[in-house]
Amino acid sequence: MGPFTLAVDAKSSGGISSGDLNSLVCDASNRKMQDLRLEPKKFFASVNARDENPFDFLRILFEGVIAGGTAGVVVETALYPIDTIKTRLQAARGGGKIILKGLYSGLAGNLAGVLPASAVFVGVYEPAKQQLLRNLPENLSAVAHLTAGALGGIAASFIRVPTEVVKQRMQTGQFTSAPDAVRLIASKEGFKGLYAGYGSFLLRDLPFDAIQFCLYEQLRIGYKLAAKRDLNDPENAIIGAFAGALTGAITTPLDVIKTRLMVQGSANQYKGIFDCVQTIVREEGPSALLKGVGPRVLWIGIGGSIFFGVLERTKRFLAERRPNDQRYSKTE
Repeated sequence: MGPFTLAVDAKSSGGISSGDLNSLVCDASNRKMQDLRLEPKKFFASVNARDENPFDFLRILFEGVIAGGTAGVVVETALYPIDTIKTRLQAARGGGKIILKGLYSGLAGNLAGVLPASAVFVGVYEPAKQQLLRNLPENLSAVAHLTAGALGGIAASFIRVPTEVVKQRMQTGQFTSAPDAVRLIASKEGFKGLYAGYGSFLLRDLPFDAIQFCLYEQLRIGYKLAAKRDLNDPENAIIGAFAGALTGAITTPLDVIKTRLMVQGSANQYKGIFDCVQTIVREEGPSALLKGVGPRVLWIGIGGSIFFGVLERTKRFLAERRPNDQRYSKTE
């Protein structure tokens, strides 16, 4: 923008004095300087959520539940064998042999938990994210994504943990069917047996969810600002793969601890998280905390690609079917 100028026709100024003109010029200049001073520095990729239509909680919740459930089922079905191998690697002690049969063991029962868990996670994440983006300054969008990811993880954990316990017990050959697993775990270990390793699960999944979704959202925003256009499906998938693989590698030790606590059953080999870490390091060495890192990074990297690709595609599909007066471009 060029310097501020004020053109005045002397014949039609209606007697405006030079003092009045100077006052107008000064006022305008002061307003311009105030606007410049109020422009915040943006340390993170930012997005303005205040220009969209009024916050529609029920619509965002509904679309988040549908998109999250769809993405969760697709990615779990596609990558279940890799997850089974990873679980068996982490559960094996010392030089235990890994069995490669029955890689889809427990899939049906797991999907019964993955569907509602993924739906709940995204159903909580999306409204929380949108509301936080509206209330926080633009340069704190990363905080909104981190917080929303943690909230989604807490809400979904009440479904995820029993599902994970049953899945991993079946993957390691302790049970042959999900109903039998639930019944026997509850009878031998009590209801708390279905929540074995809950603390370690939260220790792993809350940071994982928060970091993965924050990385994904920030990379998407930055890419969109640089490209000056919406992302296509392959671009969403690539960003999702990168965010998932990086987060998966960072949280592998937490995943090993969670697996050991969940599959120990009524033997109670480990007394808690810290005892589990000390026992693993003492008996198997520190490298045991990175068991399964290869399959985990591969699994979560590919999974992030599929999950976020399907998630964004489903969200766009649902947005295109809204009534015309509810369609608007804000989707971050």
